Amino acid sequence: MATCPECDATLDLEPDDVDLDDRLSCDDCGASLKVTSITPLELDLDDDDEDEDDDLLDDDDEDDVDEEDDVDEDEETTVDEE
Repeated sequence: MATCPECDATLDLEPDDVDLDDRLSCDDCGASLKVTSITPLELDLDDDDEDEDDDLLDDDDEDDVDEEDDVDEDEETTVDEE
């Protein structure tokens, strides 16, 4: 048996039913969980979901910078042609 680190609900899991780093969700609160230890059976909040969201945001920010660089280069080219 294990408990959800978010809501302390008891989860009906046995060490034989899961593997290290398995991802699952709490039936009570819906939190994304990750198996961090088999003996004893321990779960932690799955931060990888948040990291993926952050990566998507970071990629968008990088695209914006690239677009700004392109605009600056175009402006410089126009000035040089005059």
